[in-house]
Amino acid sequence: MTPSDDKGRGPSEDPSYDPKGRGFYGAVTVSERGQVVIPAQARRDLDITAGDKLLVLGDPKHGIALMKLESLLQSGLSPLDGQLQRGRGQSQEADDKE
Repeated sequence: MTPSDDKGRGPSEDPSYDPKGRGFYGAVTVSERGQVVIPAQARRDLDITAGDKLLVLGDPKHGIALMKLESLLQSGLSPLDGQLQRGRGQSQEADDKE
């Protein structure tokens, strides 16, 4: 993804981008319920909207990453198929609890 040319953001919302368009959007704080807020500019740049499903990927050395489920499915990657099926069920259970 490439950064948007959003002129309406202030200097504190200006992320840093590398030559490939990958951005650093700042730091977030985890709430008592384990929730984080994805910065607005990141949501705009990456087209993340309410209702989108995000995969939470983890690595013991590098931490976590979020990825839109739609992006993975469009890429045709299948190594996570079994995990995705379980994740969809867990996601649905979480949605039902809210």
